[in-house]
Amino acid sequence: MDFSLLLVMAVAVTGLIWLLDLLWWRPVRRRRLAAAESGAPEGLDTNTREQTLREPWLVDYARSFFPVLLVVLLLRSFLVEPFQIPSGSMRPTLEVGDFILVNKFAYGLRLPVTHTRVVELGEPQRGDVMVFRFPNEPSVNFIKRVVALPGDTVRYEEKQLYINGEPVAKRLLEESPATARGEWLMEERLGEAQYRIYNNPRDPGPRVRELVVPEGHYFTMGDNRDHSNDSRYWGFVPEENIVGRAFAVWMHWDGGLPSFTDVRRIQ
Repeated sequence: MDFSLLLVMAVAVTGLIWLLDLLWWRPVRRRRLAAAESGAPEGLDTNTREQTLREPWLVDYARSFFPVLLVVLLLRSFLVEPFQIPSGSMRPTLEVGDFILVNKFAYGLRLPVTHTRVVELGEPQRGDVMVFRFPNEPSVNFIKRVVALPGDTVRYEEKQLYINGEPVAKRLLEESPATARGEWLMEERLGEAQYRIYNNPRDPGPRVRELVVPEGHYFTMGDNRDHSNDSRYWGFVPEENIVGRAFAVWMHWDGGLPSFTDVRRIQ
């Protein structure tokens, strides 16, 4: 189910009920009360007045939930949205069970459901950790690192990434970190971003011959280079599939007690 669509529908339904009560049902209740008071020279008791003016339960719920749902919709659609990391494709930057925050306005404001960009505020940069709707299945959200922009030439072979013919700088930090199953821990620098990746020297991995990124598209890769389903396998990310830029980890939960000890900014 599309949660954005459900949220929009909930806001629309509760808002419509509240509006109908404001414009129609509430005046009817007040006219009914006025008629009852005119027929009772001694006046109505408090209980009768309250019963006559009482909102139906549906209106009561709509009036209570509409402002909350509207605020959630605005925050989630235009400011910040939480996501959970379901796989290890972005290790060591992000671990399975990390809960992240995604900036929804970094790359422009988009309408919920249709995802149409209505205000342009910025564009993805090389090195950004980006959430997007998977081109082959738009109902699924992916998170990868942007490595090449529209018009860039990208190549990947023998564990080395090349952008516009230049090798992306990287250096070895550790050959066999215990948490990486014998993979090499590397530090890579792309544009202004500096981050860590994993490479497995025993896995030949995919090879990407020189490609030119089309206009309006981006080339993405996971930081866990040999265990990531990314642009090397299925191609480019269209601009209209962009969700936002991941900027922080706010919680980690692996099935036990939630942990807030690793709150950090995403590099």
